[in-house]
Amino acid sequence: MADTGRRYALISPCRNEARFIKKTLDSVIAQSEPPGLWVIVDDGSTDETGQILAEYSSQHEWIKVVAKSDRGHRAVGPGVINAFYTGLETISLEDFDFICKVDVDLDLPPRYFEILIDRMHANPRLGSGSGKPYYRNKAGAWISEKCGDEMSVGMTKFYRISCFQDIGGFVREVMWDGIDCHKARQLGWVVRSWDEPELQFHHLRPMGSSEHNILTGRARHGFGQYFMGSDPVYFTATAFFRMTRPPYVVGGLAMLYGYARAWWSRAPQLDDAELCAFIRAYQRQALIRGKAKTIAAIEARQMPCWVGTHSAT
Repeated sequence: MADTGRRYALISPCRNEARFIKKTLDSVIAQSEPPGLWVIVDDGSTDETGQILAEYSSQHEWIKVVAKSDRGHRAVGPGVINAFYTGLETISLEDFDFICKVDVDLDLPPRYFEILIDRMHANPRLGSGSGKPYYRNKAGAWISEKCGDEMSVGMTKFYRISCFQDIGGFVREVMWDGIDCHKARQLGWVVRSWDEPELQFHHLRPMGSSEHNILTGRARHGFGQYFMGSDPVYFTATAFFRMTRPPYVVGGLAMLYGYARAWWSRAPQLDDAELCAFIRAYQRQALIRGKAKTIAAIEARQMPCWVGTHSAT
């Protein structure tokens, strides 16, 4: 176990990840500051994932495998978070300073967690942070997934325990990895991701492509934006931006389709009216002033919320 103040645990939901999981296992083992505990929830794998996990856990006592029965298919969004909570139930949060939900299709740089912990110590208001995901295209080029600086990315959600507890953990629905960041900011916390060489990581499977195909993932994202109450004008602008990223045009159209289908069917939305209003206000201001200025203004305005419940020392 690491020294007090730098103790962290990882939780990884996974299913049928034999193609990628060794890369992730090796990159975590090679960390300059390894985790105190890594709980990997095998969510009913039918490939060689279970054998690989058995091999690695027998060699590293801090890797713990929790096996779930096979549901017959991969479940993203709520299914992933349900698996995460299966792992979380085996952990005592009081034993750690930080918790991270980390996917097992990543190749992380060796100082990844060391640097995130350093940044948490440097800024007491920093509640969640991450690096930036990149993937290789067919020509081998290093391509950014273009995630905003104001969000920590879903595939490596690194959280200060007190912030994770303040926001009430993760919502068990699509867009959980955006809702959490907005909730943290509403409560006065700061959330960041950094696009720096030592924090750039290889996403071995492009974002949104884990179920069926990337267009299904983009449509799911559109539903998620509807679920969290995003402003329609802001969402349309983001969909047009995504049309400039692979898969060109059709990716953004799939997002618009997912949003429109949810709206037309009157699908349920996030049951937190104040947070939904907070999100829409941010989005409308971001369209006018830009994200950076809007986030800075929100962080200044919400700081008393954080000071009221947390020491700045």
